[in-house]
Amino acid sequence: MPKTAILLGSDSDLPLMKDCFKTLESLGIDFQVELLSAHRMPEYVSAFALEAEKKGFELIIAGAGLAAHLPGVVAAYTVLPVIGVPLKSKSLDGLDALLSIVQMPPGIPVATVGINNSKNAALLAAAILSLKHPELREKLRRSRESNKKALLSRNEQLKKSGWEKYLRKNWRKT
Repeated sequence: MPKTAILLGSDSDLPLMKDCFKTLESLGIDFQVELLSAHRMPEYVSAFALEAEKKGFELIIAGAGLAAHLPGVVAAYTVLPVIGVPLKSKSLDGLDALLSIVQMPPGIPVATVGINNSKNAALLAAAILSLKHPELREKLRRSRESNKKALLSRNEQLKKSGWEKYLRKNWRKT
């Protein structure tokens, strides 16, 4: 079973990452959550990142808000893939975190998903891990098929409810 680390700078970030936890669990990916702050405890962050591969982790997901240095600091200490999840804060709605994570200097890549989009972080992690664990590829295919069927079902429900008339009548004309 693949093993992933999820690093967060604060326990207040836990609710923002629940979709990541649920998605990894549904795909059978083992994960461990650690609260490690790049600013308040940098020595712990570097120690974790330096030892992550030896501890059997194959990938690291790091959620961070505000200055959002956690994913970049982790990536500086390991060659494992790092996925950054910019987390929304009150000050700049997560744009500060997004820019901090996505604008890494050449040579230290961090894959980045949308603000608060921890589900996509889990799905990207699964896609990366599926290169080594092909059983994950099939789970991802089934997940996408399930999503497609659910949307088709909602589409049929929308048509039956009479909303198609509303949409035709009120759709913005360009």
